[in-house]
Amino acid sequence: MKFRSGRAGAQGSEGIRLAMESALTARDRVGVQDFVLLENFTSEAAFIENLRKRFKENLIYTYISSVLVSVNPYNELEIYTKQHMERYRGVNFYEVSPHIYAVSDNSYRSMRSERKDQCILISGESGAGKTEASKKILQYYAVTCPASVRVEEVRDRLLQSNPVLEAFGNAKTLRNDNSSRFGKYMDIQFDFRGAPVGGHILNYLLEKSRVIHQSHGERNFHIFYQLIDGGDEDLLRRLGLERNAQSYQYLVKGHCAKVSSINDRHDWKTVYKALTVIDFSSTDLEELLSIVASVLHLGNLQCSSDDDGNAVITGENQIKLLSRLLQVPGTVLREALIHKKISAKGEELISPLNVEQAAYARDALAKAIYGRTFSWLVLKINKSLAHRDSTYSARNRPNVIGLLDIYGFEVFQHNSFEQFCINYCNEKLQQLFIELTLKSEQEEYEAEGIAWEPVQYFNNKIICDLVEEKHKGIISILDEECLRPGDATDLTFLEKLEETVGKHPHFVTHKLADQKTRKTLVREEFRLLHYAGEVNYNVTGFLDKNNDLLFRNLKEAMCESGNGILQQCFERGELDDKKRPETAATQFKTSLAKLMEILMSKEPSYVRCIKPNDAKQSGRFDEVLIRHQVKYLGLLENLRVRRAGFAYRRKYEIFLQRYKSLCSETWPNWRGPPSEGVATLVQHLGYKPEDYKLGRTKIFIRFPKTLFATEDAFELQKHTIATKIQAEWRGFHQRQKYQKIRSSAITIQSWWRGELGRKIARRRKNAALTIRRFIKGFIYRHKPRCPENEYFLDYVRYSFLMKLKRNLPKNVLDKSWPVPPPALSEASELLRDLNMRNMVQSYCKRITPEWKQQLEQKVVASEVFKDKKDNYPQSVPKLFVNTRIATSELNSKVLQLLQSEQIKYAVAVTKYDRNGYRPRARQLLVTPDSALIMEEAKLKQKIDYVNLNGISVSSLSDGLFVLHVPCEDNKQKGDVVLRSDHVIETLTKLAMAADKANRININQGSIKFTIKHGKEGIIDFTSGSELIISKSKNGHLSVVAPRLNSR
Repeated sequence: MKFRSGRAGAQGSEGIRLAMESALTARDRVGVQDFVLLENFTSEAAFIENLRKRFKENLIYTYISSVLVSVNPYNELEIYTKQHMERYRGVNFYEVSPHIYAVSDNSYRSMRSERKDQCILISGESGAGKTEASKKILQYYAVTCPASVRVEEVRDRLLQSNPVLEAFGNAKTLRNDNSSRFGKYMDIQFDFRGAPVGGHILNYLLEKSRVIHQSHGERNFHIFYQLIDGGDEDLLRRLGLERNAQSYQYLVKGHCAKVSSINDRHDWKTVYKALTVIDFSSTDLEELLSIVASVLHLGNLQCSSDDDGNAVITGENQIKLLSRLLQVPGTVLREALIHKKISAKGEELISPLNVEQAAYARDALAKAIYGRTFSWLVLKINKSLAHRDSTYSARNRPNVIGLLDIYGFEVFQHNSFEQFCINYCNEKLQQLFIELTLKSEQEEYEAEGIAWEPVQYFNNKIICDLVEEKHKGIISILDEECLRPGDATDLTFLEKLEETVGKHPHFVTHKLADQKTRKTLVREEFRLLHYAGEVNYNVTGFLDKNNDLLFRNLKEAMCESGNGILQQCFERGELDDKKRPETAATQFKTSLAKLMEILMSKEPSYVRCIKPNDAKQSGRFDEVLIRHQVKYLGLLENLRVRRAGFAYRRKYEIFLQRYKSLCSETWPNWRGPPSEGVATLVQHLGYKPEDYKLGRTKIFIRFPKTLFATEDAFELQKHTIATKIQAEWRGFHQRQKYQKIRSSAITIQSWWRGELGRKIARRRKNAALTIRRFIKGFIYRHKPRCPENEYFLDYVRYSFLMKLKRNLPKNVLDKSWPVPPPALSEASELLRDLNMRNMVQSYCKRITPEWKQQLEQKVVASEVFKDKKDNYPQSVPKLFVNTRIATSELNSKVLQLLQSEQIKYAVAVTKYDRNGYRPRARQLLVTPDSALIMEEAKLKQKIDYVNLNGISVSSLSDGLFVLHVPCEDNKQKGDVVLRSDHVIETLTKLAMAADKANRININQGSIKFTIKHGKEGIIDFTSGSELIISKSKNGHLSVVAPRLNSR
């Protein structure tokens, strides 16, 4: 039953505590939370439709008064967290939505407050979720009850007993992958503080036949598969097992060794850990697992016939292995398995068995070993759970809450002895349920002073008597057939039934039935008309299963076992007891009677579990299957009993508190007794006298429609009330908020004003101290450093350094520097020098070779022309170019003439003739060794630098310059007069190439130059508005040049 985590619809996700009535407004969608509020409570269709509505909304729990109906969701729901447990803890049963925790808490609180034992009866068919429900109850008590070291230990053992019992007592069936194949009643013991301190388990009717046979699609008990799949290799080797379930005859008959929903390996780890928690020693574990393995090996034991038809065991190795596991001598075990010991007139005879009888003996031994080991396991768990506090006596014993997790009513296609016992148990529980329900109803009516109205109901005592009556009941007849001498068979048992109880109205067989009924019965069947419906039982196997006999020599063999567990299971005293053991049916009848006594001594609560479909699918609602379960669980009968009187009852205080707003006299507060307030309220609402009764502490309402009308009126009234409450609350809230804000504002203002005043006072005080120190320092500023002037001097130094930081020169040309105070003069100079060095160094690091060459040329130009040549300032910002005439622009013949000689600079110039001063366009080429004057492709003059005596240039802005050469040199025609548009650049390049920078003469007024044959020429320079070059009348070259700069 999967409801461990997830979401539980409206009720689970919000987790709001709601009274039952609060859900009535949504009843059209989610149904009613209590079936007693169904208007048409006698209708099975209405009952199932209410279940359907709630199931579709993931509301799996519904009440029938105090009975909880649970539908297995086959889905994981988030309604079992610790937070949900806290919501149901200590809360009135009807104040919260239906839940297994509500039933658990109600039983717990009743036990604590009334000091009376409680029990919770969980029933339903296989797969309906009974085992999961009992787990949830145990988990609830484990989390919510008071804790201590001993309590924690008991909690762990209570919780860990579940996986152990499930492993040995549960199996996969067609209807449920984890079906309990035994009935279980567990007492949880609580001390005076309400803490769990112990427990005790009773088990009923283990399905031992499953050990040797399983129907198709079913499995043997879980422990076999868990051991094979999860046990380690060393353990399996010691037990002689293979990791393959198909190797064992007792595990293959159902053809279902593997199940997708079961993880045997994981479950083995859980079971092994649980066994260690509940005080199993390593010896106990070894002996227990040896017994489990021996059962599997017994199933593989094969016999054959000898010449006389007697059985002979074929596998010697199997006997040796069984002998080692069971710790029984091999010869003793072999003889016991193929012989039968018969006692007659004080003598014992040994009779050989045939193959069929030997197989029966083998299977009987396997069932007996497993069944008795399971009983021993329960006793072992009980010892672990036993309460050991000596302060409790027989009179002052702990209170208990019992949990009955027992098989529900079973109706299969083939029903046998097990179903007969199970359904007999359910008849007894139904009888108890009806009796206790009527009793509790009658007690409540009497306590409230309301007349009890007799309730008509089906009393199934007639069926219980049919089964259990002495000498006349079915069980007595079955025992007689098992004990009588002669050839008793299942068919003679059926005939005896027909003779004895054939006239009973709830019993019929094929022989006794009418023609129509015979079609639904076979000759080996009898039919019982149970409270839940008709069931056909096939008598085949009834006698064998009831006898449950184990041959005496097999018992003797087991008594010789060295296995500690088997020694306790097969005591030697049993061999001395000559009395025939009770049959299985009689044992079950006796234990069931004891169970009824236990349950009658306790206050019961009920959980009815329903399986929604056979496919184990979430969200699927199989109406036919559910109708069947509703019938055999007796839910409609229970509802009819609950509704025989009044459908709804509540304490006056709760009813008045909820509905007081519907009457102006009771709203908003009723000042008198609650009973009078309720009387006033119902009178105002117009209840008819037959619709309700007023008890001593409660109001009883007969019909759900009366309650629904009241709830609908309340739902309408809520809006009006909500509006008024909201208005009042908003006003109150805003006033509170305003007062809080105002108080906070005043507090903040006061604090801030104080803080601001203190801050201003501190600033003023600091300012006064600073001014005082500053003035005193100023007075002593010229004296050596002392306490009086150290602050002032430090401030002055600091101010200067900060000013210097803000006003440092940006480049090497920036010569600005702040004026330092006298005390920092020397330091200022050092800093200035360091700063300049740093800027220069930084600048130099950034200079490229090209830029370095440019600077060198500019430096030479500056040295030669600065403050001497009028147009020099205009040349400063202009960069000197490498050449004015590219090599590609020169005539090819010039390049041939120069051959490999490098041209460092080329520029277009104008040459003035020596005779007449006519201008001629020429090219001046500067090479590493000489200056060449070219006329296109013709070399006009070559001046070697060694022969260059000097260079003359005027101080004006004209571009004329004279290259002076020696007169004695016949190769030269005299000095050369040239003009360049870039005179500063040209002369700088030429001077640097010839290394004649110091030979450049800047003349004012005139320049004399030599003409060939020793003659002289004169160039006169005058200032004018524009540049004019011409020959004057006196034969001189006249140059008029504008003055660009005044000097």
